[in-house]
Amino acid sequence: MQRSDARAPGVVSVASGNTHRRSPEIIDAAARVFAERGYHGATTQDIADLLGIRQASLYYYLPSKEMALEIVCTRGVEDFFKAAQAIVAGPGIPEEKLTSLVRAHISPLLDRGDFVQVFLTQRQFLPHKSRRWIGKWSRAIERLFERVIHEGVRKRSFRADIDARLATLAILGMANAVAGWYGKEKASIERIGGEFTKLILAGLAARSGVRRNNNRKNSITR
Repeated sequence: MQRSDARAPGVVSVASGNTHRRSPEIIDAAARVFAERGYHGATTQDIADLLGIRQASLYYYLPSKEMALEIVCTRGVEDFFKAAQAIVAGPGIPEEKLTSLVRAHISPLLDRGDFVQVFLTQRQFLPHKSRRWIGKWSRAIERLFERVIHEGVRKRSFRADIDARLATLAILGMANAVAGWYGKEKASIERIGGEFTKLILAGLAARSGVRRNNNRKNSITR
């Protein structure tokens, strides 16, 4: 699993050493342009125009469009991973952790929507090495979801016949799809998170009879 403070390889000007006050603004602009036009439809001139600077000046921060996409995708997936890691490491029963994971996964759409959109739809255009590196973050997030589901099965909160891997892919598929229609439907992130978690927990929940038997066994052994 990648360290939560890892950074995109090869990034020097923006992510490593440059603390210029415009660096965050420049990355935000790149994310916006990629989200609106797609990687192939965007140019570094588009990013420069949005910022009101010359294209030559932009190259001081972003030597290439390819590197700009890599940084934006990294920033997008880092948010997902850091939030998920903190939830899984924190207190709470599996149902609570899974609820928090789902809510944390969709909440960046409120203030980091461009980064989320680019990560989900444009990372396929990264060069092979960068795409593999970004993919490790995605798989690390998947493992955190799987870990909580396995914990729920072990504690008999979730059904014993659940395939944790498939359940994880289904949950993330639901959550990731929100980026494509959020804002087109009259539903807040809070409401979407609430409805999704009700559906997910209902599908994972152990049958009430099994729970009663388990509770009876636990009370006898105390």
